[in-house]
Amino acid sequence: MIYPKNFEQKIGFSEVRALLRVRCLSPLGKERVDAMMFSTDVKEVNRWLEEIREFRRIQEGQDDFPLDNFFDVRESVARIRLEGTHMEVEELFDLKRSLETIIAIVAFLSRGEATEQGEIKHFYPALYDLADGIATFPLLVQRISQIIDKFGKMRDNASPELLQIRRELARTEGSISRTLYSILRSAQGEGLVEKDVTPTIRDGRLVIPVAPGLKRRISGIVHDESATGRTVYIEPTEVVEANNRVRELESEERREMIRILTDFAKKVRPNVREIIDSYSLMAAIDFIRAKAELARYFKAFEPEVKAEPHIDWIRAIHPLLQLSLERKCKERLNTSLSREEEVSSKDTDDSLSVQEIELVSEEDNTSTSVPKSVVPLDIQLTKDKYLLIISGPNAGGKSVCLKTVGLLQYMLQCGLSIPVGDRSTTGLFSDIMIDIGDEQSIENDLSTYSSHLMNMKVMMRQASDKTLILIDEFGTGTEPQIGGAIAEAVLKQLWEKHAWAVITTHYQNLKHFAEAHPGTANGAMLYDRHEMRPLFQLAIGRPGSSFAIEIARKTGIPEAVIKDASSIVGSDYIQSDKYLQDIVRDKRYWEGKRQTIHSQEKELSKSIARYEREIDALEQSRKDILNRAKRQAEELIKESNKRIENAIKEIREKQAEKEETKRIRQELAQYEAGLMDEDKLKPSDKSNKNKLKNGGLLSDEDFQKKVDKIKNRKEKHEQHLKTKAEKQQAAAEALKNAVRKQQSGGVIMVGDNVRIKGLTSVGKVEAIDGKQATVIFGGMRTKMSISRLERVDGATLQQEQKQFQAYNYSRETRETIDKHRNQFHQELDVRGMRADEALNQVQHFIDDAILVGASQVRILHGKGNGILRQLIRQYLGTVPNVTNYRDEHVQFGGAGITVVEL
Repeated sequence: MIYPKNFEQKIGFSEVRALLRVRCLSPLGKERVDAMMFSTDVKEVNRWLEEIREFRRIQEGQDDFPLDNFFDVRESVARIRLEGTHMEVEELFDLKRSLETIIAIVAFLSRGEATEQGEIKHFYPALYDLADGIATFPLLVQRISQIIDKFGKMRDNASPELLQIRRELARTEGSISRTLYSILRSAQGEGLVEKDVTPTIRDGRLVIPVAPGLKRRISGIVHDESATGRTVYIEPTEVVEANNRVRELESEERREMIRILTDFAKKVRPNVREIIDSYSLMAAIDFIRAKAELARYFKAFEPEVKAEPHIDWIRAIHPLLQLSLERKCKERLNTSLSREEEVSSKDTDDSLSVQEIELVSEEDNTSTSVPKSVVPLDIQLTKDKYLLIISGPNAGGKSVCLKTVGLLQYMLQCGLSIPVGDRSTTGLFSDIMIDIGDEQSIENDLSTYSSHLMNMKVMMRQASDKTLILIDEFGTGTEPQIGGAIAEAVLKQLWEKHAWAVITTHYQNLKHFAEAHPGTANGAMLYDRHEMRPLFQLAIGRPGSSFAIEIARKTGIPEAVIKDASSIVGSDYIQSDKYLQDIVRDKRYWEGKRQTIHSQEKELSKSIARYEREIDALEQSRKDILNRAKRQAEELIKESNKRIENAIKEIREKQAEKEETKRIRQELAQYEAGLMDEDKLKPSDKSNKNKLKNGGLLSDEDFQKKVDKIKNRKEKHEQHLKTKAEKQQAAAEALKNAVRKQQSGGVIMVGDNVRIKGLTSVGKVEAIDGKQATVIFGGMRTKMSISRLERVDGATLQQEQKQFQAYNYSRETRETIDKHRNQFHQELDVRGMRADEALNQVQHFIDDAILVGASQVRILHGKGNGILRQLIRQYLGTVPNVTNYRDEHVQFGGAGITVVEL
């Protein structure tokens, strides 16, 4: 329940709705804004906010979302439900462009990436849900394009009859123009018409301007005269019949256009309901875009909403107040600039009067008391503290705080972003009721206090644990003592029903209410006693002072009056209020200290965490160095074993010849001597262990010596290894070719010679990425599925190279192929072609698709009788590289389009 009926006007939501409305692109979105309502369904509210989040991501991304041509043609489309009706050319042009926009929106929101399960994970799932199931009409758009050109005019070739009529009309008008110019030149030669006169049109007929005194000198019909009476317009007799013929042809043209539009309406009529339904997507997108633009304007945020009542807002801002203050700051700046110019224009001897000085000082004081921007509020209502009583000075921001809670909560449950911090948490309320302002009415016999009591009665009757109640200046409007008592009794009723409430007051008994009733909290709007100005900050946990004496003294009330008032109220009250102010001041001081300590603790925690990360990094570095040394030692052992095995093998192969055996033994001795020299650098295992134990790792100098010694040893035997590698390379290549020949049906690897199944061109695999391979054919690089390739063994490759050794691509040929590949489009349109012509186009198209490595293409053949579709699919069944072909999705053309997978 929302109470009262003028709730939106009271909290300012009507202004928010107006700001949202002007950001819509079409009446479609504006209708959604007008129909926007308060919701208590948490799933619905979270879905609305998720749609805004996704659209804001689209706006921040690189891709352009289709937002052109938002036209509302639902009324025009609905009109053609009746037989014999038609849409006008302008309406048909708007229909075409808007349907193109709907097609583009559906295509944009349907994008996504495939998951391992084969499903499509859409980039914008919430917005895709809006587009899912929306029918699109690409064939209808194509038919409209055949009737109307890109400028919105009906084409001459929309029908053969229209083309003939317009040609005859052009010939007749040309004949009339030539005749008129001939008559005009003759009249100019006789001096009947001035030299600069040209034919003009009156009532759709070409005429000649003539002076009134000479009109009888030219035979013809007078059609009009100028406003001054100095010119008459004559249609010469020679062109009367021709002009009549022009009128007849124009009528025939109009009748033919109506016939064309009526015939088109017959084709549209069966789909009228689906077309109108498709505009719901355009309306939703227009509405969501407007909400996203408003969120950016308000610097707002889309929080996650809980199902239960909850308010924990950080840095909440009243958006309308922020706009108002920004506007006033600009006006104040302009005023000050104009005042400076006015003062500077006076002579230096002139001086301002006393009244002018006082007026300027008053304006300056007023401007300093009003902040230049809204002070953010931290507001918290939870299950433990669900009733907040706010007190504080007048003009201190109590009512602003109350309206901020009401406006932001209502905006949230209407699906709008709210200007709060990103760490804020929110919930839902079933009812929001407010009592603010003066509701007195002479017609209804209601005084100010009576209207407040009527509101209290409704609130007590409807209150529940899911109700949010907002009351400003609770208990005012009557005698303070009894007003405070009634207010406390009403507050107790709300407390017993666990109603959530934010209440502002000046009454002391209501401030004390929180002490005896759990779930109730006091809040104070802070005031700076030293500078005598409000701070517009809400502090929850303590009551606030009204600062009546201080504010009276600041406004210039005589001191004698202030003393009398103090004596009337009594010194005890003044002292208690002063003590309260001192408590507030001290609490502010210690709160500042607490925040400082908290920030220092956070910095200390960050420093400790940084030191711990550095220690972990050092420990990891130590482990890496030890592991690296261990790996180097293992490599050294492996290499030693390898050399010994190679020496034994060579001795056996050389049949133990003395010279060779001696040489091999010398190499092993040199290698052993190198290792012994390296070992001499180590004082002892025990010293190394002590070094590791004391220092944690070897010194940089010792470690570098080890590395250098290993490098020297490797360089010493590099020549021997190189010689041996050359001997083994030939055998390894032969073995590799043999293995590949045996595994010709196995896995294709980088460097293999391959060809496309069914073709003879041989290429080389450059890279493999998953199930895709990059292959170089001649001078052209292409990417295709591995399943479409087969390995070519060495013998076959040499045979084909011999067969085609005289054939090489020239540079011009490669450039032509690359250009053809860059200009390749994955869609072929053969509608309107003959069968043999269409099949020829399809053959070239499929060959090009295989050449460039396309995995999927589309062939647009239309529905018709299905003959062209059948012939094309019969051909596709004979192509080895075609793995599958099917109808397009119904949203994008259905049986009129064949999708071919290669």
